[in-house]
Amino acid sequence: MKYLIIYEKSNLGWGAYSPDLPGLGAAGKTLDEVKELIREAVEFHLEGMRRARRSHPRAQRPVTCCVSSQK
Repeated sequence: MKYLIIYEKSNLGWGAYSPDLPGLGAAGKTLDEVKELIREAVEFHLEGMRRARRSHPRAQRPVTCCVSSQK
């Protein structure tokens, strides 16, 4: 299953979260760092759910368009 990940730039670096996985987020200095951190966080979160025998949340927000703007 694929989950939507939102990346946001701030004055201090980058952040990322998934609206379909409440409470899950990552922050770092670079976009590449945050991409790796959020990937690891999603994997860790879903593995914990598997071990607890809880079902994975369904992706409620399908990605139909991607827009990237880095300045």
